[in-house]
Amino acid sequence: MARIGYARCSSLDQSLDIQIERLKVEGCQPIRSEKVSGASREGRTELAAILDFIREGDELVVVRADRLGRDTRDVLNIVHELDQRGAYLTVLDPHVSTRGESGRIVLTVLGMVSQMERRFILERQREGIQAAKAKGLYKGGTRRVDREKVMAMKAEGYGPAAIAKALGCSRMQVYRIIDSEAQKQNI
Repeated sequence: MARIGYARCSSLDQSLDIQIERLKVEGCQPIRSEKVSGASREGRTELAAILDFIREGDELVVVRADRLGRDTRDVLNIVHELDQRGAYLTVLDPHVSTRGESGRIVLTVLGMVSQMERRFILERQREGIQAAKAKGLYKGGTRRVDREKVMAMKAEGYGPAAIAKALGCSRMQVYRIIDSEAQKQNI
């Protein structure tokens, strides 16, 4: 029976060190980590690998429920997948385990709170942007990747992986820029 740790943060400039250290202290081996949004399961290859290979009696350990997912349904779907394999989930803060029914109830409530918290953050962000726009202060976010360079490299025959490597960004950003430019030309 293995204790498998999973650490996740949403952006490349955030650190996973605290989560990983906490999982090590808890005796997790192996520990899988990734820097990707928790808004959906898309692109979360490390989590997918864990769910593919977890065995009966194994335990998936995360520091907080929102590291597993921001959507209640997604967290509960992961718990269901673990159940199907005879595995368990343990959340360290607050300490909750799916080994018992009361843990499942608490986990459902935690998932709902995480989802509600995410909605509040987005709402406050929208309100702040609207207030800044009304004052003429909002100029939008700064672009991190030079769109023109992406399109020029694509025109030269470079693939998304090569473009991403050359510009120091993710392939997903390159795909988004290419898709966005293609949509502009179709309009």
